[in-house]
Amino acid sequence: MAEQLMLTEEGFDKLENELDYLQNEKRREVAKRIKVAREFGDISENSEYDDAKNEQAFVEGRIKEIKNMLNNAHVVKDEDVTDTKVNLGTTVMLYNLDNDTKISYTLVGSAEADPLNHKISNESPIGKAILGHVIGDQVTVETPSGEAHYEILSIKKSKH
Repeated sequence: MAEQLMLTEEGFDKLENELDYLQNEKRREVAKRIKVAREFGDISENSEYDDAKNEQAFVEGRIKEIKNMLNNAHVVKDEDVTDTKVNLGTTVMLYNLDNDTKISYTLVGSAEADPLNHKISNESPIGKAILGHVIGDQVTVETPSGEAHYEILSIKKSKH
């Protein structure tokens, strides 16, 4: 049995939209590229044909991957998210006790993670450490460079 994937409602909707796009638009675009490339003649030395076939394989692989994610998704409903406990769909302000800094993260499922935009996965070291905690709790995070210590300063329901 496949491992269950945690997603916010927003993340689930984004995956559904991507799947719809790939199945209903991108497949047709790639099929047209293959057809046009075949018309150039000998496909054994046809780079356009090879590129289109490679793109087709990528698109079909991504479709399969998204279907698998959606079939194994556990969606955390917006109405189940509160501002009292860290969960998927919350934005958490953390105070780093080691270096006297603050940082804010939004906790999302692994398929939605975007660390550059402060969206971290519930499976990441920080995500695992803070999940289920409340304001005022102190947590220890195991990082590649050693332990880090945080205090949860605030929790807010994320805005989409």
